Amino acid sequence: MPRLVKPPIADLEATMGHVFKDRLLLNRALTHVSAVPSDAARSETYQRLEFLGDRVLGLAISDMLCAAFPQAAEGELSRRLADLVRKESCAEVAVEWGVGPHLKLGDGEAQTGGRKKVAILGDVCEALIAAVFLDAGFDTAREVVAKAWTARMHAPRRPLRDPKTALQEWAQARGKPTPVYREISRTGPAHAPVFVIAVEVEDLSPAEATGASKRIAEQSAAQVFLEREGVWEKATA
Repeated sequence: MPRLVKPPIADLEATMGHVFKDRLLLNRALTHVSAVPSDAARSETYQRLEFLGDRVLGLAISDMLCAAFPQAAEGELSRRLADLVRKESCAEVAVEWGVGPHLKLGDGEAQTGGRKKVAILGDVCEALIAAVFLDAGFDTAREVVAKAWTARMHAPRRPLRDPKTALQEWAQARGKPTPVYREISRTGPAHAPVFVIAVEVEDLSPAEATGASKRIAEQSAAQVFLEREGVWEKATA
């Protein structure tokens, strides 16, 4: 395996937009649990920072959304927030920051591609945000978040409406009746049922999907329909 060439840590700080006063915080934010020798050393990994960073990120983006979309209803703001803080979005930011080469991983994790794993990159992104918060306060952490997320906020990667609402609006815009949802089957035990639901729109072939509840299956069926008709792009994440 070729030797990993790690760029200066100052490059990461420059890309993020924050120079750490406490480099120990930065080091901990980049340390995966596989890199420490025992459970007793877990406090030196990013796990607790990731927990805090998730909350700091959510608050920062909620503040940004309220300022950027003053007329938006709570439901729209919630959907925008969920899209922006999802693990995949955080992982994308970590890649843009160039986090990968700086990660401290155990040999096994490194050899299995840990530097590119979405789960690890997403967690480290949140840990770094927490590290900035602890190093310099919320205002600085918000600036780091704004630098990385503002463009994403104004160009969401995923639909902001739920599939059933979007399908109903699409059908009505074409002069068609409200879509009809029909239960095809229900299988599995009472505590873990699996529903198969079909959605029907006048003059078009129905679309089916499964789910652990009727609501979930209906939403999934509506999404399948929208993707099949080219109204929505198929999700890749």
